[in-house]
This record gives sequence, C-alpha cells and structure tokens, in this order.
Amino acid sequence: MPISFNLPPAARPGQPADTIDTPSLVLDLDTFARNVERMQAAADHAGVKLRPHAKAHKCPDIALAQVARGAVGICCQKVSEAVPFVRAGIADIHISNEIAGPAKASLLAQLARHARISVCVDDASQIDALAAAAKAAGSRLDVFVEVDVGQNRCGVADAPAVLKLVERIAAHAPLALRGLQAYHGGIQHLRGWAARREAAARTAERTGAVIARLEAAGVRCDVVTGGGSGSVEFDLGSGVYTEIQPGSYVFMDADYGSNDYAGTLRFEHSLFIATMVMSVAAGDRVVLDAGLKSMAVDSGLPWIWADGAASATLDYVAANDEHGIVKPRQAGQAAALPALGSRVMLVPGHCDPTLNLYDEIVGVRGGVVEAVWPVAARGLSR
Repeated sequence: MPISFNLPPAARPGQPADTIDTPSLVLDLDTFARNVERMQAAADHAGVKLRPHAKAHKCPDIALAQVARGAVGICCQKVSEAVPFVRAGIADIHISNEIAGPAKASLLAQLARHARISVCVDDASQIDALAAAAKAAGSRLDVFVEVDVGQNRCGVADAPAVLKLVERIAAHAPLALRGLQAYHGGIQHLRGWAARREAAARTAERTGAVIARLEAAGVRCDVVTGGGSGSVEFDLGSGVYTEIQPGSYVFMDADYGSNDYAGTLRFEHSLFIATMVMSVAAGDRVVLDAGLKSMAVDSGLPWIWADGAASATLDYVAANDEHGIVKPRQAGQAAALPALGSRVMLVPGHCDPTLNLYDEIVGVRGGVVEAVWPVAARGLSR
C-alpha cells in the first residue's frame, strides 16, 4: 500500500519568525515595502516609467505589489518565465532578450493573446519568425530593437543596423516597433559610485547618438528601455531613457551591497536565507545547514547578518553541497561563534539564481510570518 505523507510547510502565516524551518528564504516585508516605494518615487520624480525586472524574484506577488505602486509592467528574461505572471494578471510584459526557435515564438504569440507582450530583436530572421507566430496565433507583438551599448553580448552595433531592422518590422502587420533597448549589465557592479556614474554617462551618450540618427531618418522611438539597480540613479537623470528595468533593488543582495552608494538613492537589504547551526564539534568553526543547494555563489559567498548589519566578526567561508562553514574573522574570536541550534541569517551573494532554488518566499513583519509567496517562475528558463 502506498504511503500517504505530505512534507510539512517551512512556515505558515501567524507563526513566530524564529520557528521557520531552515534553510528558507525570508523577506522582511517592511524593508521590501520601503524599497518598492523608494524606487517608484524616484522614477515618478524623474518622469520616467518603471518596469521592474522579474528575473530577480520570479514571484507574481512581488510583481503585483510593484504594479500596484505604479510600475507600468515587468520584464522577464525568458518566455516561459512570463507564463505565471500572465496568469496572475500582469498586463504588460517585456521579454528583455532575443529568442530563437519556433517553439518560443509560438509561446510568445500565444501569451500575446492575454497580455501586451514585447520582445527584443537583433536579427531579421527573428523578426520573420515572430511575425509568422503572431499571424498563426491571431495576436500582435511589440518589438524592441536592442542596441549593444557596451555589454558586448546581444544587440546591433549602430543606427544603420537598427534602421534595417525597423524596416523589416514595418513589413509585418502583426508586429509593431515599440522602441529601443539599451542595457549595459556590466556597469551595474562597478564598485565605485563615480565609476558607475561615468560608465552610465558613456552608455547614455552612445544610446542618445543612436536615437538622434534614427530621428534624422524619420524614425521615432517612443520607448527607450534599459538600466539596472546599480546605474538607476544615473539612468533616471540621463534624459535618454523613458523606462528603466531595475530588479534586484527590492532585495539588495551582497553583491549589490558591495557597491559604493555616494548618491541619495539607496536601498536596503530585505532578503535573507534563514539557516541553523547543525554542528559545533570542531570548536574553531560552526557548520550551517545551507550550502550550494541553498544559494548561488557565482557573485561571492553570503554575508552573515546580525543586528541590522553584516557581521564584523564572523564570515561564511565555504559552501559545500548541504553545508556552510562559518569561522571567526580573527584569531581569538571563537567565543563569537553561534551555539548549536542557533539561527543564522545570511544575505545571499546573488539574489536572482538564489530565488531559482526555492519554491517560496516567507514574508515576515514584526517577528511574525505574515505571508508565504510562491516563487511561481522558478525553473522556467525556456
């Protein structure tokens, strides 16, 4: 006879936050709300639309909170990633990436029957495939031509290349040119504030030059979209972008937290991994129950968070599959190590792929679990 047994949830609304099972993703809802408010207020003040990137959180509840505050829609990076957001009622989704293959074009065109969908292109064959899929589905797709403004990844090189694609888009009735995407991801993580400001200025200059060439040719770009959490304060004042795409600002992982923020637009750490000390046998270190299967370390190891700041005495020094090693920062500080069974909060190094490891986010306010939000787009990378 088969055994009927369900895994108990890591948390339920109403329970004390210090009883959440570990490892779990925990969101400080008050801090999260302040981050959402701060970014929207900055965009509103600048007269620039906010289209937050959902690849950072993959959670429809977060997207709905952003739209409720004033965001015009969201970005997704993959077509399948957009599906749960369409189901949740997000009405305007930009795929801030190029796609290849008929299966993805078909899915995109089907989604466009239920929401306003846009996508990037940097090749004529992509345009033809999108048009064929939209015609078959009886839908319309908005198209952004992506310009390489220094990322050295996707995008065409210059205005003449953009014009060729604009002409190709105009030849297909199911497609409409919506504008340009000009995103430089590399500058988001330049540590110095002045270095990011200078790099953002160069990006805006290159983007503006393309816009001017297009306008001289009679092509108007109603939307110029791009920017990220590390460059947003400069993008808002550039006079180039009509729309910005920051994502990680709602959480502020350790990588973004390592940037210098000399300006006024600062965000707070709201996302943590709740862990527990599972071994103290060695004496000079402790072992946590969260390792590589609980966090991404491509942007560095997590910070230990205590009393509202990164710990000055303890470091997470190594991640194994299921274990995390914590040691004192200096000799003679072993007494600062937490006891067996203690709860330790971590700030993940890179929030985006860390979210992809969890089924849910536990929202906490005032020391009590208030909400459990599904990470509904987890694993949707097609």
